[in-house]
Amino acid sequence: MTVETILQKTISDAILSLYSESIDQKGIILQNTKKEFNGDFTLVVFPYAKMAKKNPEQAANEIGEYVKRELPVVSDFNVIKGFLNFSVSDEYWRQFFSDNFSNVDFGIQSERKEAPVVVEYSSPNTNKPLHLGHIRNNLLGWSISEILKANGYCVKKVNLVNDRGIHICKSMVAWLHFGHGETPESSGMKGDHLVGKYYVLFDKHYKKEINDLLANGMSKEEAEKKAPILQEAQEVLRKWEAKDEETLALWRKMNAWVYDGFDKTYAKMGVDFDKIYYESDTYLLGKDIIKEGLQKGVLIQKADNSVWADLTPDGLDEKLLLRSDGTSVYMTQDLGTALLRHNDFDAERLIYVVGNEQNYHFEVLRLVMKKLGYEWAEKIYHLSYGMVELPEGKMKSREGTVVDADDLIDEMIDTARKISEEHGKTSAFEKEEAEHLYNILAMGALKYFILKVDPVKNMLFNPKESIDFNGNTGPFIQYTHARICSIIRKAAEKNISIEKLEQFPIIDLSAKEKNLIKILYAFPNILKQAGENYSPALLANYVYDLAKEFNGFYQDTSILHETTELQIILRVSLCRFVGNVIKTSMKLLGIEVPERM
Repeated sequence: MTVETILQKTISDAILSLYSESIDQKGIILQNTKKEFNGDFTLVVFPYAKMAKKNPEQAANEIGEYVKRELPVVSDFNVIKGFLNFSVSDEYWRQFFSDNFSNVDFGIQSERKEAPVVVEYSSPNTNKPLHLGHIRNNLLGWSISEILKANGYCVKKVNLVNDRGIHICKSMVAWLHFGHGETPESSGMKGDHLVGKYYVLFDKHYKKEINDLLANGMSKEEAEKKAPILQEAQEVLRKWEAKDEETLALWRKMNAWVYDGFDKTYAKMGVDFDKIYYESDTYLLGKDIIKEGLQKGVLIQKADNSVWADLTPDGLDEKLLLRSDGTSVYMTQDLGTALLRHNDFDAERLIYVVGNEQNYHFEVLRLVMKKLGYEWAEKIYHLSYGMVELPEGKMKSREGTVVDADDLIDEMIDTARKISEEHGKTSAFEKEEAEHLYNILAMGALKYFILKVDPVKNMLFNPKESIDFNGNTGPFIQYTHARICSIIRKAAEKNISIEKLEQFPIIDLSAKEKNLIKILYAFPNILKQAGENYSPALLANYVYDLAKEFNGFYQDTSILHETTELQIILRVSLCRFVGNVIKTSMKLLGIEVPERM
């Protein structure tokens, strides 16, 4: 049991004994004591003062006396108005350290034998390369998956590729008109970049045609519908759904270019998937579900043959599920994908990592599936996250103003190289080792800067701020880990063996040592909270606090030059424990930590 659990039970016993009131110990909330006060854990006593029929300070003193008397692990307590602060004994912290300092899997839970949690992330469209928004999506999805695994869940990471629809038809039409047979090989471009180029080119010509129609007196609304290049794209979509072989052949060829490009970008980001779904495989299942819904009278078909879900009784509106020409919409394939994924995994939860502009979409998906009789629809959870912006403002795919993921990663590596060389971080490195370090630092900077922000918040990504060896950044934490590795190497050179730590419990702890041990103690609970809240930010900011506390300890404390061997062993072991937790935390964020810098 954790010390918090022991405290909660004893506080519950105290309230029953002192005031004859039964309180569920799970409802007793303990907080970390604020740094300006003495203590480790704080109980807010105000909720219990009424049942005690005493003022909060009196009740706090009575509860404190009971707990101190009954619980040896509590060495002292103090009361600040209605706040009861408990101090945990040094013996407890010493024993905790002794039990865990050499455990490289500290805080990691073994896998349970329950149904899996399925996490969908990435979900790109095959008409453009991955961009900065996709980076946040991929990093969140991958990290959340790993955090859930560390909490003992069986996790299946899946990707749903939007490989069909009007968007890819637009790229196909533009390539047919303006491509002159251009390929990734002939152009020297990654395949996803090449297809994205034609998506932008389509939009350019589409706008020109609209302006031409407007100049001829057509209304804006009519011009947007009747622009010839758009009508051609819509015809290509109809041919695709009718399985026209020539259309399918071009679709397969251009998508293959894109998949090759995606794979290279995923490798750069260090993300992977257990299974990839393709909407071209799932939209037909979605159509079958819609047909079934019509037969059951759950869905409605209008005079133009379009199919809708009437959600007005649920406080929403009518939702289009099939167009009048029989072609599908996003919701069509999402219905099919949800059913297929449920059948594949019978999951405990179906988590969709998708931006907050799709909040309504997932509310509708869950509701429509439930109306169609699929009770497991309650397992659908939309992990909604905020948008990423740059100092220059928002990105727009159609206008070609997105920040390309590959370009951003390359820019980050160049910046890491420049800053590292300015600081002399790689002066003693061979070229290959230095280049590897630049990549580690660049990706650490990028991933940490994005993941340290609460997923629900919009964020501003500033590449220059992210690569800094000071402050709340990935490179600061990476450098801390390298510093710890350097200490351990020097200790080994002096033949300092941590195996002698069986004597450790008798050593007195300094305030800085105890503070570090207390932060290490909190790691399993932080990891649990990060999993419960689907928030890598909790873990990211925890590991920064740990690194910051360690650096304060390092600056003020002699480690390898202490007078007694046992004290040196203690501090080297403490360094190793901190290094292990930093490495574990950063690994769950997808970040590699170097052993030297």
